[in-house]
Amino acid sequence: MTTHESAQQPASRRIAEALRSAIESGELRAGDKLPSERALAEQYGAARNTAREAVRLLAEQGLVTARHGRGVFVRESRRLFRFGSDRYSLKNRTTGLTPFRLEAKRQGKVARIEVPSIVREKPPVDVAERLIVPASEESVVHRENHYFADDEPVQIVSTYLRWDEAQGTLLMEKKSGPNGIYGRLEELGHAMTSIRDEITARMPTPHEASVLQLPPGVPVLEVLHTSLDQNETPFEVSRYVHRADLTGLKYELLVQ
Repeated sequence: MTTHESAQQPASRRIAEALRSAIESGELRAGDKLPSERALAEQYGAARNTAREAVRLLAEQGLVTARHGRGVFVRESRRLFRFGSDRYSLKNRTTGLTPFRLEAKRQGKVARIEVPSIVREKPPVDVAERLIVPASEESVVHRENHYFADDEPVQIVSTYLRWDEAQGTLLMEKKSGPNGIYGRLEELGHAMTSIRDEITARMPTPHEASVLQLPPGVPVLEVLHTSLDQNETPFEVSRYVHRADLTGLKYELLVQ
């Protein structure tokens, strides 16, 4: 950015850019407390409301977070990685841990999962297409799970299963037994042999922002996952909604 362009910027943006540069250079490190609005106003020769707007811009960019009664702090750049390439591998199944619990354990985090609802319903159109069920009927069971790492919400997972298979089984229960839902689906004859992940980035819905406690301006990563069995039949579709500021996706695939 040229000096002329910088001069044309609103004062709040110039202050925000200066603070952003200090964060990116390491001058301000994760956990450091930002100067007060009064101190920032004095430092940059601006009004306090201008300094307040600069801090708001940094919060929207996910660089700082406000702690009530304590001040504003530089956010720690932490990532809980989803290991897409071996997430569902047989070697990991032998651990007895679900994919999320195993990923969290590998990264030194404590996993917690809440299951707020399990309901029969009409599937979203994109889910119906992938699961090959009618969208006009209550053809699926929808399990909504909320996932936490070290008590911080990191993802929402909406899993859709065929109603005619799930009814009357542990798939309708919050605790689905050893190896989670994939263990039960395997008992129903679905051995996972391949997966399809479709990944997009977007802004959250109000529900997602509330559940994930998202700071303003932080997007989500959506992974629409389809499991296919030994007959190449899709038997489960899950929509993973991850906090983009706390989650990364890692895929290591062989090139044929």
